[in-house]
Amino acid sequence: MSLRTSDALALTSAILLAACSGGKEGQVTDASPLDCRLPGKTTFERLCQVDRMVTPDGTVLTVRKPDGGFQRLLIVKDGRGVIAADGAVPVKVRPVGGEAIDVTTSDGTTWQLPARVTK
Repeated sequence: MSLRTSDALALTSAILLAACSGGKEGQVTDASPLDCRLPGKTTFERLCQVDRMVTPDGTVLTVRKPDGGFQRLLIVKDGRGVIAADGAVPVKVRPVGGEAIDVTTSDGTTWQLPARVTK
């Protein structure tokens, strides 16, 4: 994870994608389009999708690439924003302005998630 507790910025506890949940535990929402930058590319494109599911551990976002690859991310309320949900290789989270975070996985895929970033 690239954010440290000493950083001046902290992510608010709610990623905006989860804010409109209200879904029941175990219920998966319909997939929504999501901007992503695939390995080897230099720009973000709206090629990926995200869905969310409420679990006993919290809200899990599943971000999907066009080739079928995916990453599960757990929304955490400790200022980090999201973490790898399956104990997989950690993701790197970087604030982008005040309205989004970039989440990068070990294969070089970066997803841009809406999130409130506060000081």
